[in-house]
Amino acid sequence: MIGKLNHVAIAVPDLQQGTAIYRDTLGARVSQPQALPEHGVTVVFVELPNTKIELLEALGEKSPIAAFIEKNPAGGIHHVCYEVDDIMAARDRMIANGARVLGDGEPKTGAHGKPVLFLHPKDFCGTLVELEQV
Repeated sequence: MIGKLNHVAIAVPDLQQGTAIYRDTLGARVSQPQALPEHGVTVVFVELPNTKIELLEALGEKSPIAAFIEKNPAGGIHHVCYEVDDIMAARDRMIANGARVLGDGEPKTGAHGKPVLFLHPKDFCGTLVELEQV
């Protein structure tokens, strides 16, 4: 059901510093910052030949990333994102198999302008999973 790995998201305490590490130290191409107030984050994407790294910085005190950074001051892997062909069919399959969909269960528009859902980490080996319709 899941397709390819779309991205690995890393929460960072300082987006400019994180961007500089990937751009200047590792020589990667990095997108411009994009604020996503509906998700409480500002993101950049590090473009790799086979996937992307998404760097996330908290946007406001109520951001879910703010709580993550409070527990992990240096930052760290926040979630993995897998592609799916049909987000609603994927959601229904997850629920039928006992997985918990976070939020109200309805897809939101993600950073790529496509529908996304998040799945509870306790149902996926301790990893927050994002599904993105492609």
